[in-house]
Amino acid sequence: MENKQNWPPQRVQLNSEKRVLFLTKDLDLIRKQLHEGLNLRMEDLSIDDLLDDINTDVMTPAWVCFDHLPEEIAKNAYAGLVDANGERVIGSRELMDGGFEAIVSGLRKGTGSSRETAAQCERWSGIRYVFAASFAPIHERNNLNLGQLMGDHEMLQRLQRGEELDLQEFTQKYDAVTQLIIESGGLFNFSRKVQEGKIDLPSNETGKQPMTMAEKMVAARMLNPGADGAFVSANDAVLAKVDAGFSHEFTTAQVHTFLQEEYGEDYRVENASKLAVFEDHLLYADGVARFAPFVEKIQTMRDLQREFQMHTSVRDYQARDGISPGICHQIAREEFIEPGDFVQATDSHTCMGGASNALAYGVGATEYAALAQSGFTFVRVPESIRFELKGELSESCTAKDVILHILNTFAKREDTLNRSMEFGGPGLANLSVDERATLCNMATECTARTGICEGDSALANWLAARRPGKTAEEIATTFIAPDEGAVYAGGVHTIELATIQPMVAEPGDPTYGNTIAALPETGIHIAYGGSCTAGKVDDFELYAQVCNEALQAGMKVASGTSFFIQYGSKAVKDHAQEKGWIELFERAGVILIEPGCGACIGCGPGVSDHSDQVTVSAINRNFAGRSGPGQVYLASPLTVAASAFTGKLTAYQRGMFSTDSSRPAAPSAS
Repeated sequence: MENKQNWPPQRVQLNSEKRVLFLTKDLDLIRKQLHEGLNLRMEDLSIDDLLDDINTDVMTPAWVCFDHLPEEIAKNAYAGLVDANGERVIGSRELMDGGFEAIVSGLRKGTGSSRETAAQCERWSGIRYVFAASFAPIHERNNLNLGQLMGDHEMLQRLQRGEELDLQEFTQKYDAVTQLIIESGGLFNFSRKVQEGKIDLPSNETGKQPMTMAEKMVAARMLNPGADGAFVSANDAVLAKVDAGFSHEFTTAQVHTFLQEEYGEDYRVENASKLAVFEDHLLYADGVARFAPFVEKIQTMRDLQREFQMHTSVRDYQARDGISPGICHQIAREEFIEPGDFVQATDSHTCMGGASNALAYGVGATEYAALAQSGFTFVRVPESIRFELKGELSESCTAKDVILHILNTFAKREDTLNRSMEFGGPGLANLSVDERATLCNMATECTARTGICEGDSALANWLAARRPGKTAEEIATTFIAPDEGAVYAGGVHTIELATIQPMVAEPGDPTYGNTIAALPETGIHIAYGGSCTAGKVDDFELYAQVCNEALQAGMKVASGTSFFIQYGSKAVKDHAQEKGWIELFERAGVILIEPGCGACIGCGPGVSDHSDQVTVSAINRNFAGRSGPGQVYLASPLTVAASAFTGKLTAYQRGMFSTDSSRPAAPSAS
């Protein structure tokens, strides 16, 4: 591990022997910088010239994450940045061998998955300065934890003119604790100094005041309270105890390696009974043709996760006889996330735990390793935005349509950026606990920090059914509610559920949605229901409802269309078996898949094979190439199931099959 001795410099200037790489919308300009020595200057460019929304799948596609060693990750930096012909813009080793020390992009750098390899691929390629107009919150934190210095375009202009900048210019926008992390050269050095008593933590200065749900949950676990006690407000910087966490086979190898390198072979973790490892992401990788070259690396990651679990005795949810007990986010809420818990895990959809009235969000492997060892973590208290739900959804809509609506409005305007999305109001009672999990799960697609739902009798009963020895009444006493008068920087917004229409996110980005009614007729080849977002019990009830109606009308899955449904956990499968849904699905022509992440990360049945294939999917994100080379529309479980029987994008309506017996086949695909 680096960044321990001479980093960061107190005075920052660009190295005349190093270069700056501008990630421009004109991809040929990137190639000219790499291959022809073209040197660009920020003063000659505008923000409109730079790439926006560079997501972490672009920086390190899933197959790059099969490596856990620095050089292997660095050599494939930006392997997902491709041109119209599918050719890589930045080839193997080109970033690390190009002599670059700084990299520049536009708005919202690092959206999407929390994968820390996205920050690591730059860091281990020699990049020490990252400039952008704005950063996605998890990606920004990953950079800071690695000791990267992050700045804006104006700072880069000054540096390119030959100015020296004080380190304070890179740190001043951050809170006092983050400044200490940067000045320490990264998170591990900071955590070690705290444990050794070498850093005096500044007391939090916020006095007694009303708090949001996120604020109350952080305050209850704060290690550096102020004179008035445990109170925080948005943007306060504190250290807080962590109640629960987990990692999966995509990330545990790095966690294990980091802890060994930083704390020795005999390292220990805190609170092992509420930490866990999962085997869910790469379960079917061995059977995916494009992953064939990486089978040995994938097995190494599995082996290192088993080694970590045996060493630490954390909860074990690894596959047995090739079958996983389920997706991490689903099992965590089923088995060990409790109301009021503060949960951290190495996956951006950790925020799904917010449906259980908990504060949960994703972090990188560095941050997770540090908190697992110490039992505490850094928290910059998020601002909050509140959604008051009213009324009921139409029978054609689900919570997925609600969150697609929020994405296409509030998230598109960046109203949700890095904020805690708080869900409450009388309409929340009309959404099941599983439906609330859909809202919280996709908070990360809104580039929010997390989503949290208020607790009520429905949640208390749901948890009591899964917590032997606890009654709903006892559980209800642990709920965290916002205080009257709490401050919502993002505002309080009413959503009339009855006005929500069936929606899809159009291919390429979950943010850009449309109503199905506004789209032209679109044939589909694949319908996929599953993932943490849509593999829950209530999702399966919706799939079963549509399948039952189709069968009663004498219909099966449309010719030329494949309909895949994948369980979110063993408990979901067991429930489907008890209800008779499995036999129902099989009669309808559905292809059922054992629990796992599957097609959501391009790793299992349900991915497209050709670029001209069209998929309607109930997963949470549809970045190009994520679920195969074809186009992916995101939709609700109802829309996915209805479309599977019509062979085209179709909004569900009760009784639709009995009045319309037409069954158009999907368009041909080469």
